[in-house]
Amino acid sequence: MTEKCYLCGREIQSSTFEADGERSFCSSGCHDVHTTLGAPDSLDVTQTTTENKIDEGDDTVPPDQYRSRTFLRIDGMYSATCEAYLESLAEKQEGVISAEASYVTETIRVEHDPDTVSKESLRDVLSTLGYTAYLREDASSDVSETGGTTRRAREMGGIRKRRDDQLLGMRYSVGFLFGAFLLVPYVAIIYPAHLASIFDWQALEIFEGAFRLDSEGAFVFLRLYFVMTGIILLFTGLPVLRGAYLSLKMRRPNTDLLVAITAISAYTYSTAAVILGQNDIFYDLAIVVTAAVTAMVFYESSIKQRALDRLTELTISQVERARTYDSDGKTEEVRVEDLNSGDVVLVRQGERVPVDGELVEDSCTVDEAIVTGESLPVLKRAGNEIIGGSIVTDGAALVRVGTDVTSSIDRITTAVWDLQSATHGVQRHADQLASYAVLLVVGAAVAIGGASVIAFDMSIPDAILLALLVLLAGSPWALGLATPLSVAKSLASALRRGIIIFDETVFERLRDIDTVVFDKTGTLTTGEMEVIEADAPADLLDAVAALEQRASHPAANAITTAFAHRNATDQGLDDQSNSDNNGNETEKTGQISEFTNHQSGIEGVIDGTPYLVGNLDLFAEQGWTVDDDIRSRVADARGFGQLSVVVGRDGTAEGLIVVGDEPRDGWDDTISRLGARDTDIVVLTGDDEEATDFFKQHEAVTHVFAKVPPEGKTATIRRLKSDGQVAMIGDGTNDAPALAAADLGISLGGGTALAADAADIAIVDNDIRSVETAFDLAGAARRRVKQNNLLAFSYNGIALLALAVGFFNPLSAAIAVIAGGGLVAVNTRRKLLQ
Repeated sequence: MTEKCYLCGREIQSSTFEADGERSFCSSGCHDVHTTLGAPDSLDVTQTTTENKIDEGDDTVPPDQYRSRTFLRIDGMYSATCEAYLESLAEKQEGVISAEASYVTETIRVEHDPDTVSKESLRDVLSTLGYTAYLREDASSDVSETGGTTRRAREMGGIRKRRDDQLLGMRYSVGFLFGAFLLVPYVAIIYPAHLASIFDWQALEIFEGAFRLDSEGAFVFLRLYFVMTGIILLFTGLPVLRGAYLSLKMRRPNTDLLVAITAISAYTYSTAAVILGQNDIFYDLAIVVTAAVTAMVFYESSIKQRALDRLTELTISQVERARTYDSDGKTEEVRVEDLNSGDVVLVRQGERVPVDGELVEDSCTVDEAIVTGESLPVLKRAGNEIIGGSIVTDGAALVRVGTDVTSSIDRITTAVWDLQSATHGVQRHADQLASYAVLLVVGAAVAIGGASVIAFDMSIPDAILLALLVLLAGSPWALGLATPLSVAKSLASALRRGIIIFDETVFERLRDIDTVVFDKTGTLTTGEMEVIEADAPADLLDAVAALEQRASHPAANAITTAFAHRNATDQGLDDQSNSDNNGNETEKTGQISEFTNHQSGIEGVIDGTPYLVGNLDLFAEQGWTVDDDIRSRVADARGFGQLSVVVGRDGTAEGLIVVGDEPRDGWDDTISRLGARDTDIVVLTGDDEEATDFFKQHEAVTHVFAKVPPEGKTATIRRLKSDGQVAMIGDGTNDAPALAAADLGISLGGGTALAADAADIAIVDNDIRSVETAFDLAGAARRRVKQNNLLAFSYNGIALLALAVGFFNPLSAAIAVIAGGGLVAVNTRRKLLQ
């Protein structure tokens, strides 16, 4: 029976690393993580990402082979209420075993019996009440059509999403145009009439008694405003009304319910007041509340779309078409999903391997960093395994498709979707306030209305109107205005700094982070091999460059780039010149008569002189002499994660070329400042331990884990999360599941599309110092939301005071609206960061 790694659940053929006599690990990295962090108290890190446990003994649950797992994207999800509603809707369908939704990623995962309920049926069922569902695997890959290269951008830029955004814009336009028309009489007559009843100003004399509704006027006024305001309320305010309906249905009061209470109460009160011949008519309040909140939702949506437009700058990592190769040498392009086990696929230099398989013949160099995190390309020979998603950097590859026609990227993508659908959003701070406010306001309205009938012998109609007035004055509807405005401004502020924050939950989910986890390759380092140091005669370096042009050595491209030209000073290397050690000018490199590509280097003959380029083992294998000084320098370079390439001729090593993946500018300061926040810093990589030694020397770094596979990274994040909040910073496809599993995921702009899709924050450029800025922005934005939520109550302070002294009318309500909205707007316009 195949063993599984105790930490990450990865299948292993044999166990080399053991914590005790019973536990096996797939790598030294997984073993080190378990040994260092220990087993968590309550979190089962080897479980699948599905939190809902399925009772295998239940006769209604089909066996594994009859289950299907479907991932759907849901447009219109924006709260924990949406999650609960869609989960309950899916689970009511026959054949559905479980459902798990996340409004953070707008994803729902459904476990179901495909023979009972199909994917398409689930999509149709979940497309209801303004939600639009579609299968994630069907996201369009036409970049020109959707405007994006990442799957997130393709989904969010698809036809359905564009249609929904256009409809939202139409709702906003209708509310603004009709609302402006209906508010003209209020500004011109009704507000001045109420002002004239309070102040004895000569300028207001003409408005005294200007607004009196006789029977005929009341009918005309009622007919116009009842219909037009109703249109605004139902069409423009439909998203808010839907949210309010769901909050009642799921018994989770939210800001939508507060807005709906205010708007509907104003509409109902005004209609009754016109019928009773009263002048306090609040149709304007219903119009302003509905239009303003919808406008802010539209503004927030437009800012998010701008962020997604920036996301298109990131690269794509999925392969959608493959080139089959038959025995006659003919090739044919097919879709990856049409490949069969045993097919041979041709992958040319610079292309990605579409699926996992085996190299059929010859050799090639493959960059597997996107999947494994290894910073150095790997030489592959016939019979070696090739990982789907890796890039052929030298030569071409004929790959025989494995028994499971998938790539490692496909499996990582599924793992990301699993984690995303399990990433439940938190109830927003404003919604938490709303849950208390609804009970308080509705309770007060009922109590006051009832008391007025019992204690003051008020008529039932008057008592109802009084209760409606209490709802108008007491419902903090401005919370529904403050939150989207705060979110939009915060998103825009981040976007100006090249930081894309994908959803507003970041500002509320980002609590005090306890641990910050950094990937190494491409995150703390540049991810690109380059010559760091060269100490060898110039003519020898010229010869090495000529040989490396034919090589598939991991450092061949870096060496060729650095030394391909005679004028070495143009390459910025201090240790080179165009003369030999005696200062004499050297001649250009001669003809190569022999060339051999070894697994650890290259060998060749130029003008009768033998040359050898490679590691110490290759020199020992060939019996060449290497002095102690070169051996010592090789050991020193290895300690800093650098690759030492020994170069020699005529049987003797004469120098050294050091090739490395350089640390990013600012990495030291970034780690130091994050560590100063009283957070633990962890470096997590699939690279060798030797490549991480210099990070261990940093005083702010708590742990360094090397040779950790992608599954192990996710398991490590889970173990760290059992002790507190975790943020993960990465850039590669292999980091994507860990980014999705963390409480907060951040991807660098030079990273892959899948990493960006999995993250909560994407940094457009590759400046690692932006990571700290992102933390500052998120913290400041969270404080801004709380400030604006408190300022939103200023409307209620003015309205309740006016109601208490008997002056609550359309004028005082308008003043309260202007004051409350104005304070929120002014506070929002302040700089988020000084």
